[in-house]
Amino acid sequence: MRWTVLSDNRSNDNSLFTEHGLSIFLQTEQHNILLDTGASNVFIRNTELLGVDLNDVDYVFISHGHCDHAGGLRYLLECNRQAKVIVSPDAMNGKFLSKRGNFHNITTEWPEIDDKRLISIEHTCEVEAGICVIAHIPQIHPMPKGNRNLYVQDTDGNYIHDDFRHELVLYIDGLLFTGCAHSGLENILAACPWPVSTVVGGFHLLDGQETEEEIKALGQKLKVNYPNTLFYTSHCTSDIIFGVMKDVMGEQLHSFRCGTTIMS
Repeated sequence: MRWTVLSDNRSNDNSLFTEHGLSIFLQTEQHNILLDTGASNVFIRNTELLGVDLNDVDYVFISHGHCDHAGGLRYLLECNRQAKVIVSPDAMNGKFLSKRGNFHNITTEWPEIDDKRLISIEHTCEVEAGICVIAHIPQIHPMPKGNRNLYVQDTDGNYIHDDFRHELVLYIDGLLFTGCAHSGLENILAACPWPVSTVVGGFHLLDGQETEEEIKALGQKLKVNYPNTLFYTSHCTSDIIFGVMKDVMGEQLHSFRCGTTIMS
């Protein structure tokens, strides 16, 4: 298995483009899967520099309805004519707002998707042999406090706190892709019935939300409860919080950037 970061907030290579978004190209022996599409066409612009051919993508996995993860889907569908799109109907039907700073719209403008290419996920299932999707993650552990700034429109047109029923997590060959992990790392891992060797994605742990003690406690729980699991993060995990968790988790925790490629 090999995965390459196509779009992220950060890069160590000045030739690569960055944005507030996330997209990762995952290659297995059987499949080429695009994990989220970032906010724009940045992931496509970076493929030209990273030697990735998006024509080879056979599945696109969309973790949730926010535009920084699904905004680039329209560009992928323009250049790839066969990839199937895995997504929650709640993501496609939802209207989402954030009040970080001023209220602003974070809803994805969805392109038209042929029914034959759309895989709508409403419950945890195996899409095909080895590709599993976890839906409606039980909230038995604390949710990230940054979620308090995120809203979804209800059936009456009012904006209420988002419960993230539109969030999906993908599991394949021991790798768990969290997207933004709005449901919380502990909840996501508890909902996964399969052995996890690697967790990849955002943790939605932002400055000024959880206390340093809470972050240290989370890192300690992950270290104790998942001692053989590696964690990789960047997008929507602040540098300060990463440093606090790194002090606790050591070599179990790593950061990624645009252009990062990991073989496992």
